[in-house]
Amino acid sequence: MDETVAEYIRRTVLKIPRDEIKAMLQKWGFLSESQLQTINFHQIKENISQEVVQLCEENSADIKQAAVLDIIYNHIYPNKRVWSVYQMNKTAEETEFFDLTDFKKKFKRRLRSALKNITINFREYEDNAIWIRIAWGTPYTKPNQYKTSYVVYHSQTPYVFISASVLKSNLPLLCQALVLASNYHDIREMELRSHSLNSLKDIVFKRYSQNFQTHYPRPLQERNVAPENADLRIIQENRSEKERIQRVNREVFGDGPQPKLEFAQYRLETMFKSDPKMDVLDKKEPFRCLVKFSSPHLLESLKSLAPAGMADAPLSPLLTCIPQKARNYFKIREKKGVFPESFVSP
Repeated sequence: MDETVAEYIRRTVLKIPRDEIKAMLQKWGFLSESQLQTINFHQIKENISQEVVQLCEENSADIKQAAVLDIIYNHIYPNKRVWSVYQMNKTAEETEFFDLTDFKKKFKRRLRSALKNITINFREYEDNAIWIRIAWGTPYTKPNQYKTSYVVYHSQTPYVFISASVLKSNLPLLCQALVLASNYHDIREMELRSHSLNSLKDIVFKRYSQNFQTHYPRPLQERNVAPENADLRIIQENRSEKERIQRVNREVFGDGPQPKLEFAQYRLETMFKSDPKMDVLDKKEPFRCLVKFSSPHLLESLKSLAPAGMADAPLSPLLTCIPQKARNYFKIREKKGVFPESFVSP
């Protein structure tokens, strides 16, 4: 067994929590059950990793087998990576039969025609998800197994989840291979990023239900209140306002937990209004800018604004419609005024 393969297996085992090493090696299936029984899983992880490497040496493990173990690890711990969502488009609407063998062949052929030093591994899961691991090299160096790109593609859907390597220059090549292999026309990033792969899937596959905004804040009615009843009146108003905020917030965001989204962005295009006599704008061109949101838990942060008293309830549709409008790539256009009103397709 090559020394680089042995070192890679050792490092992969060290990443796994000690209590889960045995179960993950069983899923790997490269070592027999009798071989696994010879390992003392109660010792320190460094010693466990050395024993695993020794057994892999007996089985003549290669980089392909080591890559499979890495895929299993990333499938169990997808939150260790940052995932971006991409959507592919077809020129025709007809549904084509998906052939996994043909997909793999086209994908490999496209990448290897442009880059010889590359390793590509596939693994299929029961939810029709195809996990692809790519280790990139250069014309003069071997593939770097520690800086890999991961792709999760659900067949029969146009959505692809990509965790890119440090070599971002290879991303266009990767996208080209995906479009060719899946028989689509083009691919575009949806400007959604998160460590939580499952939350991104919930959003684009519409497994997450969020209510639409139906209530708007109403000013409190002023009434003449006797001085002795002023304190009770204020207490009652505060209680009623808190109940209203909770009710409206629940109608906007729903009762369940929000998908864990960490990044969203859209492009703003708006026209300014000004007095012609002031001559502020000599050209009727829209103002364009890029608006970005980021947070460890973006949707939960937005949900907590009104109850915390940091924003009026309900929140602007600009903020609450992020999950519904994910398919529109977060482009915003407003016909008049300064602030955007709704998302539109590009």
